[in-house]
Amino acid sequence: MKVKYFSDTDTAHMEFTDKNVYETKEISENIYIDIDEKGNIVNMTIEHAKTNAGLWEFSYQEMSHQAV
Repeated sequence: MKVKYFSDTDTAHMEFTDKNVYETKEISENIYIDIDEKGNIVNMTIEHAKTNAGLWEFSYQEMSHQAV
């Protein structure tokens, strides 16, 4: 996964796979997802990311599988 932030437009772009985009769907006025021909998410774009997604800080934490 790749996350890109464009400060000049306050836009966050998350790339989940490198598959071809079949369709873009508007989730809300400022959130869009791109899907492949099977309906799987390829990319997500969040406009006005600091306001709409609270993107002031980004962190990543991988959670390991724990036996129950």
